[in-house]
Amino acid sequence: MKLRRGKVRRVAAVAENIDSWVPRTSLGKAVKAKEVGSLEDILQKGKPILEAEIVDVLVPTLMQETIELSSTQRMTDSGRKAKYRAVVVVGDSERYIGIGAGKADEVRPAIEAAVKDAKINIIHTNLGCGSSQCNCGTKHSLPIQVQGGYSGVKVLLKPAPRGTGIVANKIVKRVLQLAGVKDVWTKAEGRTRNRFSTSMAVINAIDELNRMRVKQPWS
Repeated sequence: MKLRRGKVRRVAAVAENIDSWVPRTSLGKAVKAKEVGSLEDILQKGKPILEAEIVDVLVPTLMQETIELSSTQRMTDSGRKAKYRAVVVVGDSERYIGIGAGKADEVRPAIEAAVKDAKINIIHTNLGCGSSQCNCGTKHSLPIQVQGGYSGVKVLLKPAPRGTGIVANKIVKRVLQLAGVKDVWTKAEGRTRNRFSTSMAVINAIDELNRMRVKQPWS
């Protein structure tokens, strides 16, 4: 199995044919009619995003990176048939992050399917300054220590003072950068060579902050 990591590239501000986009959901219709102002409002209300075009419209600064591309072969009556699987992370390097996977008979359609899946699964990053060694009051790290896991991989994220940077392996670091985190200590355990599982563990750790009930917004 051959793996490779793609270069970061900025996603178009809107979908290629956004003018011809015909929304199929009530949320999509509201977004196209400009009745919804931000993606954060949608996520806070817990509304499911079923159309990738919604994210295209509301987050014009979104970027994407292909972190894994693999090929598989299976035997059919007509011979061997190859299929490609792509794993893509999307984020605006400020507050939104998502990961998706896609399969297709060719590389480009597989990546496009993964990008759509990542947009549908996008989440909000709650930033803060939870390090006892910093307390600068700005949102450059995480408000508290969190942990996430996925398929045998566990990732611990711990707030760090300003200037520390992201202390992590390449995959964890890239996901955190796209999520908008600038300073954090991390610890990854398990099958960290699996890029998809490692990325999902990071996103699950970030999403832990969204699942917590707090009396006031994270600071």
